[in-house]
Amino acid sequence: MQDMIRRIVEADSQAKRLDEENKKAAEREKRRIEEEAAAIYQKYMDQAQEEIAKNDAYLQKRTDRKLRDIDARQKSSLIKLKADYEQNRDRWVDEIVSRVVG
Repeated sequence: MQDMIRRIVEADSQAKRLDEENKKAAEREKRRIEEEAAAIYQKYMDQAQEEIAKNDAYLQKRTDRKLRDIDARQKSSLIKLKADYEQNRDRWVDEIVSRVVG
């Protein structure tokens, strides 16, 4: 009888030890999975940041190029307007005066 009780107590102790080991193993596995998920998340976030940086650089270059084109067209238009003004100034003044005076 004593031997049977001792074996039951040993079996219970062994079951508790195994349960505790399983809980610890499950916790380690959970942490490992969380760390792996965080690493995967960070990898994709880093890739996304790289893509954003590339797109920003591309868009900035494209915007700069468009601004230079607009600037060039405005300068060209200004030169043409100044030339038209210099060429036609007297005629325009005469025409305005004649229309106002009647």
